[in-house]
Amino acid sequence: MEGLCCVVGTFAQTVIESISEENATLPCQYKTQLTGKYLDIEWLSNDSDHRQKVILSYSGGQVYENKELKGRYSFISQFLDGNAGIFIRSLELSDAGQYTCKVKNAGEYQWSFIHLKILVKPSEPTCWIEGEQIAGRNITLHCNSAAGSLPMTYQWQRKKHQEYSGSSFTPHESTQKLLLQNVSKTDNGSYRCIVSNAAGKRICHLHLTVETPVNVAFLAGVTCGSVGGMLFLFLICWYLFRKKELKKRKEDEFLNEIREDAEAPKAGLMKPGSSSSGSRSSRSGSSSTRSTTNSASRSQRTLSTQEAPQGDSRHHCLEQI
Repeated sequence: MEGLCCVVGTFAQTVIESISEENATLPCQYKTQLTGKYLDIEWLSNDSDHRQKVILSYSGGQVYENKELKGRYSFISQFLDGNAGIFIRSLELSDAGQYTCKVKNAGEYQWSFIHLKILVKPSEPTCWIEGEQIAGRNITLHCNSAAGSLPMTYQWQRKKHQEYSGSSFTPHESTQKLLLQNVSKTDNGSYRCIVSNAAGKRICHLHLTVETPVNVAFLAGVTCGSVGGMLFLFLICWYLFRKKELKKRKEDEFLNEIREDAEAPKAGLMKPGSSSSGSRSSRSGSSSTRSTTNSASRSQRTLSTQEAPQGDSRHHCLEQI
């Protein structure tokens, strides 16, 4: 009867975990008696919308590839001998998902279902030190890997005698932190953090240098002394400059006084006002002379007036005789 088919095989699902950027092989076993000129193989995968698309197929003795995948998928060399598995180059996160292998021959079908998980290695971790590296203080070492498949584990190790050991460390809060309490110079050295998951591991290194408070105080004293010395030199320079300026000012004032004293006699001899004073003295002298002369003339007139009446009386007396 046409259209009658027979289904052979199981529908169990196989889970395969592979690492990102590495290669992977997806198996697909089938019975060898199904081989022949009517053998058809078809690989399908679910896209982001859960729709199936053909990624690789074999039919009529010819292999057909999906051009969008750029040749990253291919049949393994024994795909005609009972294993129609495929090979995937350089896995990407988008390759993760559900795959179906369908084998058909002479009306008989066989399916294989595979779920592919892509594991991502931890990203390059970042390490840093929190706290002052001074004796007696508490210091926390941090380590963090921003990306990678979970779960991720962190392990701290310290280098001793050219080898790393981590048996003496107790995690603080989480394994991403390592708390060192009351540190001293005995804690100095190299430390490393190992981040790992099922895909692999990454390592970062730290170097711890603990200083004693005496050294810190000494450095602070040297710094303050340098600043104070520079300030002291600045004050000395300012004082000398100021002293020199005051001295010059005094010398200028002294020279000005000498010039004024030297110019005073010349002014008494050369100034035109001296002739006017002389003329004034001459005028005063002439006026005094005139006053003397006037007074003398007045005296003479007084005498003449006094003598005139006497003359007149004598003359009168003579007339009477």
